[in-house]
Amino acid sequence: MGLFSKDIKTMNDLFVHTLRDIYYAENQILKALPEMIEKATDAQLKQAFQSHLAETKNQVKRVEQVFQMHGVEAKGIDCPAIDGIIEEADDVAGEIADKEVLNAALAGAAQAVEHYEIARYGTLIAWAKQLGRNDCASVLQKNLDEEKAADKKLTEIAEARLNFRAAELIAGLLAKTAHADTLARLRSGVPASGGDPSRVPFRLIRTWLITDQPDRAVRAGVHPRSRDVFSARRRASTPGRCDITSAPCGRDGSSRTG
Repeated sequence: MGLFSKDIKTMNDLFVHTLRDIYYAENQILKALPEMIEKATDAQLKQAFQSHLAETKNQVKRVEQVFQMHGVEAKGIDCPAIDGIIEEADDVAGEIADKEVLNAALAGAAQAVEHYEIARYGTLIAWAKQLGRNDCASVLQKNLDEEKAADKKLTEIAEARLNFRAAELIAGLLAKTAHADTLARLRSGVPASGGDPSRVPFRLIRTWLITDQPDRAVRAGVHPRSRDVFSARRRASTPGRCDITSAPCGRDGSSRTG
């Protein structure tokens, strides 16, 4: 049943539909987190994932509690949004060999999931109050608070550790190539008060890669087209597709061959 299905006629229908959406999403996240824990090599990131796995189990129980309080069957409905986020994370993470870059990618993927959940829970809480179900809103608020805390923790880990490590890795590669002058220019733009001037913020490296070195950006998993290219590699190279193992990509990530 889609969001604009004829089966949704009232605010109560909409509330129940969205509750089933987040119920499905939480269960999909439960399935995805163990693999993310296994892939993560940064100790703090792994611990954050493990803690959130335990939280997610409790969040599922709270959603089931809201179903019971509201007098409707606890069941999920397909949620293409969360499926797409998780699939994209799998595609990108599956093609990143360097562990530092992989950790940064995993943290980013986890935050994409958190942002979806935060949006859904915020909406559900507002609708529950509109329906006069402050009791349901109170239970859902606990899940929302945990999602926001998890997102904040991931931001702290990424900004303090992962993004700088990933940037240093790419910067190290650039320093050994003909792009050392570009690296120097990027470093010169880092404020002296912003920490070690020898470190280049990940966002600057990523922006430069996507703009001037799209083939490298694709391989690093930071190009908007990375997912399409990685999926194509998995299916097997075919004429007209961008094969990053043999042909450079254009600035938009498309193949220059053919």
